[in-house]
Amino acid sequence: MSGTTRVARPRGAAAIAIVNGTAAVLHVLFWSLAFLRLSSPPAGAISPPAEALPFTYGFGIADLLWSVPFLVVSAIGLWRMRDWGWFAAQLAHALYFYSLTVIVVRDLLSRAISPGTVVFLPFAMFAMWASVYLWRTRKLFWSNVSNSPCVER
Repeated sequence: MSGTTRVARPRGAAAIAIVNGTAAVLHVLFWSLAFLRLSSPPAGAISPPAEALPFTYGFGIADLLWSVPFLVVSAIGLWRMRDWGWFAAQLAHALYFYSLTVIVVRDLLSRAISPGTVVFLPFAMFAMWASVYLWRTRKLFWSNVSNSPCVER
């Protein structure tokens, strides 16, 4: 590790790393169970309307392709106090803001709360605090990067 200095990991960064890692695992478990249930519903279960399936599959696949990798990379990178972990966390949190806005509006308009809202809304709310925290502490992650857009000169 020539040329880089280690920065002590603040509790906030550790908490975000742990929560993002936990969220990644929950995303994989949630969508695995959802896809399994959608592909073979239990006997006597009410199937979702056919027009809702593309929306559900779309969100699930997008979560697995984008959110999960960003959450995993952010957990590892924040734990190691790396600039790429900071960046991945901000991307993961922005995805939460977008997707949970869509989900909450859908739930409000349909007057039904989906299981995904119950599971992931707390993570989106945490992401609001985490994004502000990471912005305020950005110098800890970006101070060793030349020409960084995040550090004032």
